[in-house]
Amino acid sequence: MKKTINIIVKVALAAALLPVLYTIALFLGLFGHLQTKDDLRAFRNAEASLVLSSEGELIGKYFLQERTNTTIGQVPAHLINALTATEDVRFFEHRGVDTRSLFRVLVKSVLLSNRRSGGGSTITQQLAKNMYGRKDYGPLTIPVNKSREAILAYRLESTFDKQEILELYLNTVPFGENIYGVETAARSFFNKTTNLLSVEESAILVGMLKANTFYNPRINPANALNRRNIVLRQMERYGHLAPEETDSLCSLPLLLDNGGFDGGGPADYFLAAVRRETETILSATGDHGGKRWDPETDGLIITTTLDLALQKAALGAFREHLKSMQGKLVEQYRTPSGTKTINQITAAEMKRMNLEKRAGERVRQQLFTWNGYVTDTVTVSDSLKNALMLLQAGLIALEPQTGAVRAWVGGIDYRTQPYDQILAGRQMASLFKPVIYAVAFEEGYQPCDYLLNDSITLSEYDGWSPENYDHSFGGRYSMAAALAHSLNLPTVSLWLSLDFDLIDSLWTRMGFAFPLENNPSLALGTAGASIREAAVAYSAFANGGYRITPRMIASITAPDGTVIYQDSLTAGSMRILTERSALLINAILQKAAGEGTGASVKSIYGVSSPLAAKTGTSQNYADAWFAAYNPRLTVVARVGASLQSVHFNSGAYGSGSALALPLVALTLRQVEADPALSGKYIAPFPPLPPELAGALDCPDFRDKSLLQRIFDIFRKTESQNTTEQQPDTLRKPFFRRIFRK
Repeated sequence: MKKTINIIVKVALAAALLPVLYTIALFLGLFGHLQTKDDLRAFRNAEASLVLSSEGELIGKYFLQERTNTTIGQVPAHLINALTATEDVRFFEHRGVDTRSLFRVLVKSVLLSNRRSGGGSTITQQLAKNMYGRKDYGPLTIPVNKSREAILAYRLESTFDKQEILELYLNTVPFGENIYGVETAARSFFNKTTNLLSVEESAILVGMLKANTFYNPRINPANALNRRNIVLRQMERYGHLAPEETDSLCSLPLLLDNGGFDGGGPADYFLAAVRRETETILSATGDHGGKRWDPETDGLIITTTLDLALQKAALGAFREHLKSMQGKLVEQYRTPSGTKTINQITAAEMKRMNLEKRAGERVRQQLFTWNGYVTDTVTVSDSLKNALMLLQAGLIALEPQTGAVRAWVGGIDYRTQPYDQILAGRQMASLFKPVIYAVAFEEGYQPCDYLLNDSITLSEYDGWSPENYDHSFGGRYSMAAALAHSLNLPTVSLWLSLDFDLIDSLWTRMGFAFPLENNPSLALGTAGASIREAAVAYSAFANGGYRITPRMIASITAPDGTVIYQDSLTAGSMRILTERSALLINAILQKAAGEGTGASVKSIYGVSSPLAAKTGTSQNYADAWFAAYNPRLTVVARVGASLQSVHFNSGAYGSGSALALPLVALTLRQVEADPALSGKYIAPFPPLPPELAGALDCPDFRDKSLLQRIFDIFRKTESQNTTEQQPDTLRKPFFRRIFRK
């Protein structure tokens, strides 16, 4: 008996000591650091960095948690009343822990297993959880976390007053969808600031705190409506609403306003590029206060070079033009032959991606269309087919003097097509040709030098036979006319007369990354390039021969106003072309915009401002390009499906002038219509200096001279006795050098 009593006493002592030891362990930090009052005072919410346009308009945020802080003074009284009536009715009475609520939870939830009795955590305890989160302690996870939150709640109440606690809580509380804080929630669900929320809107937000997904008004509107009305009844119960007012509010429908937000913004691709550039800049600035600046948490102000009005003009051009062209491409692939072709392409891709076994598997997904998003259940094969038939496009506009990026449309829909087309490398097609002609002008050629338009077969290049797009040949074209009308045969002739190393050198100096091989097919633009690279190259023509670097960020400022980074946006200083060569290219490409391949920019779309332009159409109409510029603005666009095997079957829809040119033309037309934009981006080309005046004053076409025709006869006779022409003879033909004019 005595032994039993001793055991009971020891067990009782151990049971009494355990809470004491547990508490000591908590305060000693054996379960992790327990924040002090100083820690609580130093707490700062992770705050989103704001990204602004060049004019100071908000275009995006970078955040770990979507959060915009507010002050308690901006919170309407009815929101506080809804919060306390629903979550913590004795908030203004307790000191962090509500013992009455804890006792209720113990009796009803634990002893009586009534899970509807509600939780015992106060707003202050919830704040502690929001501030520092919870950790995994195995079987002790719940008691340890609850204990820590209770201790922190007492410390919060002794550190801050009730209004400060409410402010901290409302700025930390989660609303789902990575939305944190009541201010961001108000903007996301109702397109208004917190101070403008109505009673019923406040009730919806408070109702979400119980389960932010289950009661999300966008996802589960019926649940959200029922929960809203419960909150309103709680407000009535505690004297914040009269019964008749409650009845009236409960009868209201659920109304949301996302401000036209559909998951994307006007500059999503640009924001992604700016994010990468921001991180590069911040990594070079060093530490501050022992840590490196973080755009997701430090509330930076990032001012960019983007002109939001110009960006919106480009987006409008995308919607207007690509919607129509996408319909035409789909129609092409709905014909019997088109259906066969796209099915074969899809099957090949399914095999390449090792998805053959899943071809018939049905998946539910959100699909992009120019009429809005469509959620549908489709087979894996059909999903891929739909994606393959989408026309992808990109457009960049930058200032050729400084490189400041003024518009950046990297694709058709960032949510479903996040790959940035501005950075993608595709065959440059005829946009490459000015590079060759610039090299020739560097070597002393003149725009009125004449190039042979002969049909040729190059046996040492696998018998390659280039053709003009209209299959014409014969005679001679001036260099100005050959480039303005984007003729292939004269351009190949010019390529063969130039030293390849000179072409390769200028290509590299212009900033292109694609390695060139000495092959005459490159004269027609088989080299790969990105839209960004093309814009840099064409800007060198526009600014008189200087290479620029695209600049997206004007400044980065800390929350306290400290300037972390400032770009002076000075003009480019690396000369890569003589001014003479740049001026001659400008003059010829103005001719192209007026009467050549880019003439429809004026004749069809009515763009009247001074413009130099060049089209590009890759093999089989896989990619369509258009570049246009004046001394103040360079714009480059490219359109094509993700696979080069998916394309239009004719130039009527697939050429650079039909598919890419309208994106630029429609954008520039909006620029001309807006006085503010036209004042910034429209400027005439300076006249050619006296030494170049009249450099283009010559006939576009000349027939061959008698001596050249005699030489052609001799060359034909000679070719009958040899099976292969010598490369040196092709590259530097003697008579071509003599009879250039």
